Amino acid sequence: MVASTARPLLALEGFDLSWRQRLEPLLAAGRAAGASLVEVFLESTDHIGLLAEQDRITSVSPAFGRGAGVRVFRGERDGFVSTNDLSERGLMVALEQALGMLGLTVNSNGISGFDGLPDLRDYALAKGDWLGACPTLAESTDRLLEGTALLEQHGQHLQARRGSYARDWQEVMVAASDGTFARDIRLHQSVGLTALAADGEHRASQGRRYGSTDRPDDLRQWDAQTAAVDLCASTQAMLHAEYVEAGTYPVVLANRFGGVIFHEACGHLLETTQVERGTTPFADRIDAPIAHSAVTAIDEGLSDGAFGSLSMDDEGMVPQRTVLIENGVLKRFLSDRAGELRTGHPRTGSGRRQSHAFAAASRMRNTYIAAGPHTPEQLIESVDRGLYCKSMGGGSVGPTGQFNFAVEEGYLIENGRLGKPVKGATLIGEAKEVMPRLSMCANDLELAAGFCGSVSGSIFVTVGQPHIKVDAITVGGR
Repeated sequence: MVASTARPLLALEGFDLSWRQRLEPLLAAGRAAGASLVEVFLESTDHIGLLAEQDRITSVSPAFGRGAGVRVFRGERDGFVSTNDLSERGLMVALEQALGMLGLTVNSNGISGFDGLPDLRDYALAKGDWLGACPTLAESTDRLLEGTALLEQHGQHLQARRGSYARDWQEVMVAASDGTFARDIRLHQSVGLTALAADGEHRASQGRRYGSTDRPDDLRQWDAQTAAVDLCASTQAMLHAEYVEAGTYPVVLANRFGGVIFHEACGHLLETTQVERGTTPFADRIDAPIAHSAVTAIDEGLSDGAFGSLSMDDEGMVPQRTVLIENGVLKRFLSDRAGELRTGHPRTGSGRRQSHAFAAASRMRNTYIAAGPHTPEQLIESVDRGLYCKSMGGGSVGPTGQFNFAVEEGYLIENGRLGKPVKGATLIGEAKEVMPRLSMCANDLELAAGFCGSVSGSIFVTVGQPHIKVDAITVGGR
């Protein structure tokens, strides 16, 4: 048998200008049927995932996807259907089904009022062959095994060493009857290491993940040495740590991934999907204080290379820098097309979705608490007895902002100084109660890559903050 050297079919069938001829009749048919707006989201994806355990690659997971999401609006109501059939007939069937959800049918004698699509806004032209520029499978496996080998070199009492890598390439085209016509290519890469240590009855597990967007060379530039040394030091520090005492006391949260608490407990409450559902306590608080005056919070899709950055959102809108909270005062909600129609909050370039199988919804991008005037040391020095949370783990959040998050790496603060390491801590609270207690922000803002799951699937996001101090929070422990 002779092996083919051809590139995958997906790479040969991009979304070029010829799609205008297929999309315009579809949009016109939807408008003629009585829809106030018709939107088509086209997508091709190419994914590879790798898992390394100890010193072997144990999983290689390629995946390809291609499809369309068709959404129609009739006033504030909408109908959405996805399909993998991108033929003219396949798209028309999807449109007919979406229209049927709103009690509408295709009418060949109807008047559409649709004047055709404008010139294509093509953000992909400047991006070239990003997929071809990414590391090969051989390069990727070598880098991942280098990471797990470095864990063995720098770690002690390690029982398990794992590394993971994912590369996600996506081409999208968005066309809508309001004149939206845009195309983009996105590239996300992430790499992570995890270590499990055991010594007798003592156990400790730590993980670190790095991610970027639109940087094909990033895995080659990944500092595996620094990542492994940092991870092993944290694992060793927590291995013999004592359990924290439960109580309510001041907490200082480290920068970078410490911002996951704001993202989960407060950020979601500032999406118009929550306003529509009536589940956010902040729905009627625009221009009212909801946090301490030390807090300014921002969501944007513009930071170079950040995991949540994008040239356009999944409704074809250019992303904006949105100040959510300014000096403690609520200023804006994140809004998508449906959110603007149903709540009146203007769109912010925040319409996002995991894939063509989901309708876009208002979602976060790069979300962070802005830097303040203090140093991290000043925050710690202001605490007589409390907890320093260097690294956060998993947690859960209720529909109105109740949360609990595990502290992966923590230290006591005693008389303004860092003390012994402690484990088993869980931060418990509610956004509307905790935000007014966030009294100090340091000057060391950093961002960290993450994944966010919500109504429109799992998406790439960035969380972040400087070191922050919460005057009082419930800490679960022993």
